[in-house]
Amino acid sequence: MSTHRARYLPREQGVAAWNAILGPRGAHPPLEGASVADFVVVGAGFAGLSAARRLRQLQPSARITVLEAGRVAEGAAGRNSGFMIDLPHELTSEDYAGAGDDRAMIALNRAAIGFARAAVEDYGINPAYFDPVGKVNGAVSDAAHAHNLSYAAHLESLGEGHELLDAQQMSEMTGSLYYRSGLYTPGTVMLQPAGYIRGLADGLIREDVSLHEQSPVTALTREGSDWRVETPHGTVSSPRVILATNGHLESFGFAKGRLMQLFLFASMTPELNAEQLAKLGGAPRWGITPSNPMGTTMRRIDSAQGGNRIVTRTCAVLRSDLAARADDVIRAARIQRGKFDARFPQLAGLRMEFEWAGHLCLSLNSVSVMRELEPGLFSACVQNGLGTARGTLTGIGAAELACGEHSPITAYFTAEPEPKSLPPKPVRDFGANVVLRWKEWQARDE
Repeated sequence: MSTHRARYLPREQGVAAWNAILGPRGAHPPLEGASVADFVVVGAGFAGLSAARRLRQLQPSARITVLEAGRVAEGAAGRNSGFMIDLPHELTSEDYAGAGDDRAMIALNRAAIGFARAAVEDYGINPAYFDPVGKVNGAVSDAAHAHNLSYAAHLESLGEGHELLDAQQMSEMTGSLYYRSGLYTPGTVMLQPAGYIRGLADGLIREDVSLHEQSPVTALTREGSDWRVETPHGTVSSPRVILATNGHLESFGFAKGRLMQLFLFASMTPELNAEQLAKLGGAPRWGITPSNPMGTTMRRIDSAQGGNRIVTRTCAVLRSDLAARADDVIRAARIQRGKFDARFPQLAGLRMEFEWAGHLCLSLNSVSVMRELEPGLFSACVQNGLGTARGTLTGIGAAELACGEHSPITAYFTAEPEPKSLPPKPVRDFGANVVLRWKEWQARDE
């Protein structure tokens, strides 16, 4: 008999702002008592809900149970920046250019976007939550501008469309004089991530998928041909279980010592009033990723997405115990206020309404873990900081594996090697955080 007990459960710092600005929603009851299902999906984020949707497509009459440790869109799905990116976006590179088969990855990313677009249409999700407007890599320094030029040349070699923006064009878009240049690419979808996830969950419930919130999985036990999935107040038995828990895969004893548990930090303004909007100027919606991956992501949204607001994301820390600390958020929020003021002196001193941490997981060799871990136990984990697109893909792939189906998605991810081993924890955490601080300082202007 095989048993895997969760060593850590999700622990969040700060409010999931994307969810909060949409207002409250009805809760789904926790799992109670004993039940059975044909499939159990652990996690109701991008990977888990994409897996549930693909399962429903492949087996329309199957009994599907989704278990969420907290509330839908309160975890990583309500804490990311909402960029669903189609092009190579390798966070460990200098300019995002990938080291593998970029054309294959682009095709897969666009398949994920197509899957999400179909869900928006099928489930009547607000189209403002899925905005195919593209994004910009912003550059301030000479080095960052050179990164943009390098990445543009890489895109040229791939035959991918792009446009270089000058300082005036960047100012007209953002209302800021801060940026020297930008590199626009048209294929990114800008999500209201919590709105999309909430809509996806609602659509699945209408398709008779059982969703239980406040139901963290504490143990998985193999009993004959089934897995018994335990939560604090109930159990569900199923022959096939999909772990869509990203870095918490390690909590269950898989890929131990191989996953980098990172936390990124962000803040969001209150809704800007008419006077502030007049001072700001610029377009009502835009998204900027830094040309140096350790720089600052900025995003502006409008009333259709939860209010006229600006999001600032910067700073990273590695925490192998899978929990950010309160002082991590305090430090990051202080830095973010300086970044915001530098970009928007006309709004300097504006107090942020929300400040939070978000968990992401990387592997040293940038691979995911999307495969059958043990008979009947599948993984849709390790998204390498690309949770919207990569999470969608690994969720689809894990569902297909669980149904015995094969596709370009399953072929791609099952061919990946294991994540590389990391140094022991004390060395790993200290060394990684020193490197992160150094890279953060190098990208301080970006």
